[in-house]
This record gives sequence, structure tokens and C-alpha cells, in this order.
Amino acid sequence: MSDSPLTPLQRLWLCETIRLREEHAGPLEDSEANRHARLAGQDLGQRIEARALWLAKRDGQRQALRHWLQGARLALLVLVILALASGAGLGVAALGDGQRPVNVFWALGSLLGVHILMLSGWLISLLLAGDQGAALGRLWWWLSAKLARDARAAQLAPALVLLLQRRQLNRWLLGLLVNGLWLVVLGCALLMLLALLSTRRYGFVWETTLLGSQTFVALTQGLGALPALLGFPVPDALTIQASGAGALASEGARHAWAGWLLGVLLVFGLLPRLLLLLLCLWQWQRGSAQLRLDLEQPGYRLLAERLHPPSERLGVIDQAPADLARTPLDTQPISGNGALLVAIELDPLRAWPPALPKGVADAGILDSREQRQQLLEQLGRFPPERLAIACDPRRSPDRGTLALLEELARSAHETRIWLLQPPAGESLDSQRLGDWHAALDERGLRWADCAPLAWLESGHD
Repeated sequence: MSDSPLTPLQRLWLCETIRLREEHAGPLEDSEANRHARLAGQDLGQRIEARALWLAKRDGQRQALRHWLQGARLALLVLVILALASGAGLGVAALGDGQRPVNVFWALGSLLGVHILMLSGWLISLLLAGDQGAALGRLWWWLSAKLARDARAAQLAPALVLLLQRRQLNRWLLGLLVNGLWLVVLGCALLMLLALLSTRRYGFVWETTLLGSQTFVALTQGLGALPALLGFPVPDALTIQASGAGALASEGARHAWAGWLLGVLLVFGLLPRLLLLLLCLWQWQRGSAQLRLDLEQPGYRLLAERLHPPSERLGVIDQAPADLARTPLDTQPISGNGALLVAIELDPLRAWPPALPKGVADAGILDSREQRQQLLEQLGRFPPERLAIACDPRRSPDRGTLALLEELARSAHETRIWLLQPPAGESLDSQRLGDWHAALDERGLRWADCAPLAWLESGHD
């Protein structure tokens, strides 16, 4: 997923995941993410989304989403395999081994009984706006989380549930799952019936102690009315009455009962599930296309001041420069213009800056947090082609400095770290210099012990 583009739903999903994470664990360190977000667009929703996607990539939620989706697909595959096995079992249980006549209404009840009960419950819960398919949905969520095997995915499932509840999409997603699996079950049962009826000889009977033959004639012909419109045969009254006394030897009677059983299963089993599946798919696609961030959420309202300050809401006062470069989120490499030299926390006694070639600008020395923020904001809007960062290797390479170096490097097309030579009469600690080299190499930052001024001027050494 880090290489493939995210769908609109996945982008909103990650936004909700970051929001839930911050609600439970507190605000994240997001200074660089906010800078990227402010460059992503003028709309507050676009900036919140850009910030969340940047944080999700940095902290691993984007990769966790890929793992969760892989787990969800595997869980769905497991459920489909179970559905296929269940459908095959229904078909075999309905007809038996062919040694005894098939009671047509017992067979029909075994094929459609559970389906009709579950379908009725699903429709009632749909009308009552309940959580239909909750048991199957919970099983799918549980299997998805187990198969994902990623601790960073803990907030993904709750975030998806909250996101979908805003437009009541949970019911349609679970409806797709429930009706799709039942379609697999009944489709497999139909295929199994066809296979058994094609390879074995079955006789069909109906039995009763209390009811008369006319009841079974009316019931059989009533159930067969809709399948008859599709061309399925329906036993006539004489055949139905004769089947009450025992299995008929007539091939025509066998064919009529077999066709009637297949037609009833198709019309009252597969077709309702297929139509409901299409309904759920249509509602899902329509509702998911209308999903938006709920900017009234407390977490998003707190971000408004940082991502969309009041000064920006007043509108554009000065027209932006024609050569203004905007850095797209997660895009490498950055295209920029010019060359820039900056230093970090140098000794005040050191002469700075050195004589710079033509076309190389000096950004001064970064000593305070405000200076760093100001420079990063500037680089976000006008990224340089080449950036050299001078560091004094007599200082230890602490985590804050290394993080700043990485952040500056991400704001330029190419970056070199210049490890300055000590002043005259002083020497460098070899252990500390080795720590610098190891830390920079570990982060993929190119460094040099000599002044990279020729590289700043021309782009090569």
C-alpha cells in the first residue's frame, strides 16, 4: 500500500485512525506533518487529511492498513471455503445416497429452512436499523485482526466502524458479506443437486398423517408457480397424488419432481440473495462516495487553529510568486531551485559564513527553535535544489539534531552534511566523529569532511 495509491475510503479511514489514536494516547509530535499539511491545499479538510496521511506513513499505520486488508481478504477466503463446504453438505443431506426415496418437503426444508429464517431476521433488522449480521461480522473482524498480525492495526477496525456509522454504511457492508456468503452456500448446494441428480436415480415422495393430498397438491403447485415462469417443470395433480403412496417408477415423474426442486431452490433461495446483494452493493457505492470528514469532531476542531490559522482565512493579500514550488505529500525526489548553506549551533567564535560562490545563499546559523521553524516553513514553500548543512562534530550527535537534519534533508532535492574541521590548535575526538559517521550513514545522509562549496555551485564535485 505504500507503493500503490490509496482509495478515498482508505484515506478517510486513516484520518479516523489517527484521530482515535490521538484521543486515546494524546497528541502526536506533528510539527513536520503540519508543515506538509499547510502546503497540501487551502481547504481545512484537505490539510487534516494530508497531516493524517503523513503521520500514518511515519508511524506505520499505512503499512498496518495493508496488513489488515490482507488479513480481511484471507478471513473472507476462509469464510467462502466454509460456505462452499456447507453448500455441498446441504445438497448431499437433502437427497441422501439414493437408497431410499426422497421426501421432497423434507429435502426442501433442509435446503431452504435455515436460509429463510436467516433472511427473515436480516430483513427485520434492516427495517429496524439494527446491526444485522452482527455475529458473522464480528467473526470476520476477529479473523481479520488475527490474520493481520500487526499491533499497529489496533485502531483500524474501530476507526472503520465509526467512519461507516455516519452514513449507516455498516449495514450495507455486512449485507454484502452475509448475502454474498449465502449466495455461495445456495449456489454450491444447487450445483451439488445437479451433480447428484445427473449421476444417481432418485424417487420422490411426500408423507403425511394429518393432511390430505389436496393440501400437498396446492402447496406444490403454489411453490412451483414462479419457477414455472422460468421454464421449470411442475408435477401435475395426478403425479403429486400418486407420489403420496410411494416413489413412482415413471421417468417423467422423476424429472418433474427434480426440476421442481431445482426451480424452487433457485427462485426462493439464490434469486432473493442475488437481488439483496445487488441492493447492498448499490447502497454501499452510493454511500461511500458521499463520505466526508466530520470536521465537528473535537479532535479536528483542535487542529483547525494549527492547520488553518485565522490569518489565512482572511484571504490572499499578495499574489504568490510565479516560481512558487509546492511539495506534494510523500513525493520523492523534491524538485527545487538554487543552492543554500545553513549551519546548526556553531561556536560564536567561529568565522561564519565562508566565502560563498555566486548563486549560493546563506541561511545563517540555527540556534533557536523559532529559527528552525522559520527555515523549515521557508524550505517547504521554496525547496532548494542543493542544501549543505554545516555541523560541528565536536558536539555529540543527539537525537534532536539528527531529527532536524533528516527534516531539512526531506525539504531539498539533494543534501550534504558538512562536518566542519576544528579550529586551529584543536583536534576532534575520533570516537565522537565515528558516532557522527555511523549516525549519518544509518539515516542515509551523505556527509563530507571538506567544504562542499563546489558541489553547491555546480551540482558536482
